[in-house]
This record gives sequence, C-alpha cells and structure tokens, in this order.
Amino acid sequence: MSDVLLEVRNLVKHFPVGGRLFGQRGIVRAVDGISFAIRRGETLGLVGESGCGKTTTGRCILMLERPTSGEILFEGRDLTTLDEAGLRGVRRRIQVIFQDPYSSLNPRMTVGQIIAEPLAVHGIVADRRARATRVRDLLKHVGLLPQHAHRYPHELSGGQRQRVGIARALAMEPSLIVCDEPVSALDVSIQAQIINLLEDLQAGFELTYLFIAHDLSVVRHISDRVAVMYLGKIVEIADRKSLYDDPLHPYTKALLAAVPIPDPELEQQRERVVLGGEVPSPLNPPSGCVFHPRCPIAIDRCPREIPALREVKPGHWAACILA
Repeated sequence: MSDVLLEVRNLVKHFPVGGRLFGQRGIVRAVDGISFAIRRGETLGLVGESGCGKTTTGRCILMLERPTSGEILFEGRDLTTLDEAGLRGVRRRIQVIFQDPYSSLNPRMTVGQIIAEPLAVHGIVADRRARATRVRDLLKHVGLLPQHAHRYPHELSGGQRQRVGIARALAMEPSLIVCDEPVSALDVSIQAQIINLLEDLQAGFELTYLFIAHDLSVVRHISDRVAVMYLGKIVEIADRKSLYDDPLHPYTKALLAAVPIPDPELEQQRERVVLGGEVPSPLNPPSGCVFHPRCPIAIDRCPREIPALREVKPGHWAACILA
C-alpha cells in the first residue's frame, strides 16, 4: 500500500547467551518472526508483558540491533541491507523517545546543547545563531521556556526532561518516532500531559508513532491500532475499538481483564481471566502455540500446532486456532 511508511516482515532477533554447554550456546528468542505495517500519520501501539520483545523490536527498527533475519522496509528501503553510511541518512527520518528521561540525557550538557547537537551533526542548521533560534522554537513546541536552554538535566523535573527528549527527537524532522515506554517512569498526572503533547505534535508535524508500552489504558488513549506481543510473537492486531471491545486471543482477554475499572459495580460484574503459571523462558519456548501452557482454553492441538496470525474479521488478526 502506498500509504505504508514502515513494514516489518518476519522479523527475527535471537541473542546467544552464556558459555558453551556440551558444545552448544543458549539462544534467547527475543523476537521470533513478527510482521506488521504502520501507515503514515497513524499510531501503532505495541503492548505485552515485560520481556516479550517489545523494546527489542523497536531497537531493531532503529537498527540499534541488527536483526537475525527478516526485512524492515522504511519508505520502501530495506534497512537490514544498509551499511552504517547508508543508515546515517535514514536515521534522520527515524527517531526515538527513550523510557528513562533521567539516563537518556547527557548530564554534562545544557538542554540547549542537547537539542542543538543533532542539528549540527547532521548539518540541518549550520549557523550557531540559527541553531539557537531553532532550539528556542523546539522548546516552545514541547511546552518549555527559552530559559530552559541554559539549564542542565539535573535542574529539571522528570516531565521536563522527557519534554527535552521529545524536542531532541523533533529536531531531526522525522517521519517516524519510536516511543519506547515514554511515560512509564513519570507520575500519572505528568503522563497525561506527555500523551497529550505527543498527540498535538503528531497533528502539527504529521508524525507517525510506534508506541511501545505495557499500560493498556495509555495505549488505548493514543493508539489507532494495537498489536499484542507474547514471548517474541504477535498474537493479535486490530484497531483500537475492536481490540478493546472484542478481543479474540485469550492472552489479550487476560491483559484487558487485569486493567482496573473505576466503577466498583462494573468491576464486580465483569468476567475474570486468571492465568496460571509463569511466562516461559525465551531460552526454551514451548512447542506449538507459545501461550498454550497458560491458556485457559487450550486443547490437544495447541502444543503441536503453531497458529498463524490470520485475519479472523476484517482488519482484526489473531494467532489462535480457536479464534
């Protein structure tokens, strides 16, 4: 489709770990053959438990990690075939907002220097005075004052630091921003401000987001479509309303059942989905459907068959043989 900005095809990322044991090394299957696409101007939420491969997927798209196999097509170019020189130009168009605003900023640089550095490195604004003007404009866009340019990160609150990280990403005039749990380290009241800011910037600058998070309420607010990951695989993809109103995969149902509802009466009436056991290790994932050891509706076929991610309803995909 002509409006697709990013397409991921059969992405695999395995990490060798540990020493040699009986002549073999262990393999962590962090991402194990996932595919999805993001259209221009939309936000795709990527959700799942910690350790399911969400951040690794984002790092592969940013080419901070080289995929084991698969294709990552950005604006029609396969990023996995590019060397570092070829990636340099592409990286201007793909930026990232990191999870931790405390560690993602250089403590020895002022806010102005942090935002101006990529402008100078990529030759976007060559003149120093023009860079200072551009920095002030970017600070204004993210809700900070011009005088913040002269402060150091330790002089700012967590929300202000995250705004600086957003301004730094915005400085590169990107098409795609990978938001790696950008509000999980912030207070709830500040989370709402940052989410609203991201939505305003998306409308003003025609941005596209891959929004990685584990908080389903945040994802519901900002995303157009949602992809659910479990143990390195995508188990369900749908538009926001379909996924939250009518989830098809038992894992998605369990995730949504864990989200508290403010109304006590509705909280008592809704169906409870309690998963047994622990998340299996990606060092030794289960055979067949990776969710079958914890699935409340598993049948005899589940340990033997790997369910394909198929379109069960128009625009609603699920990887479950019973869906």
